[in-house]
Amino acid sequence: MSGLDLLSPAQRALLEQWLPDATPVRDHSWGLVATTVLEVTHSGDRFIVKAGGDTDRHIERELHAHLTWLEPWTGLGRAPALVHGDVAAKLLVTRYLPGELVLNTGHVDAPATYRQAGELLAAFHAQAASTDDGYEQRENDKSLALLDEPHRIADAVVTRLRAEILAWPTPAVTLVPTHGDWQPRNWLVHDDVVSVIDFGRVALRPALTDLGRLAVQEFRGRPDLEAAFLDGYGCDPREAGAWRRHRVRDAIGTTTWAYRVGDGTFEAQGHRMIAEALATD
Repeated sequence: MSGLDLLSPAQRALLEQWLPDATPVRDHSWGLVATTVLEVTHSGDRFIVKAGGDTDRHIERELHAHLTWLEPWTGLGRAPALVHGDVAAKLLVTRYLPGELVLNTGHVDAPATYRQAGELLAAFHAQAASTDDGYEQRENDKSLALLDEPHRIADAVVTRLRAEILAWPTPAVTLVPTHGDWQPRNWLVHDDVVSVIDFGRVALRPALTDLGRLAVQEFRGRPDLEAAFLDGYGCDPREAGAWRRHRVRDAIGTTTWAYRVGDGTFEAQGHRMIAEALATD
């Protein structure tokens, strides 16, 4: 397969209109979700093509993010600029942004990386803020629904999780634009400068939610990385009660999603997240 063969006929036809005779260079697809990510060349320039499958829900959100929220990053050349997009076709094209994934380099252990990531995130969060009276209840309902789906969380743990969620308060919260998957897997580094990719989970949420992945991965045993990140961000948005509620919800979401897609390593991380969240009672 050429790479372009991974796209639907309608997506290939639209791409041919946008970038005639585009040549695939590399497949960057993750493989666990219904999204194809291709690096292509056209007229001497490089682009990234993202195409969603039938079940994809990320391309629409990514296009909305490009059109609404990304200027604080794209204006500095720290995120890929949108060239073409079509919601109905689940297809978008951005300019290629040079760099390597931070996760695959020594920069993943460097405090300077996290200070830059904190600065970038602070600028993103600062764009807008709104109050939502129903956010907490909606998120509780989602977590309870996930516990009804197939998973491998022990029955006793499910009972404990349900009881805790049902007892939580549901205060009004402040929502800001969030990335939704803020971690080194979605940061690029080029000439020691950190940039951002992958906007399929961008949405309005509490700011603290963007620290969730870092807290259970890169910050574990590395207080220097956490301190550098918070120094770049400018404060710590994690109010204790809201942070606990997010940790429990995120642990449930991680475990059930990983089970659904067959990612055993990520599922194990989800079970650890649940155990660690409950251990803080």
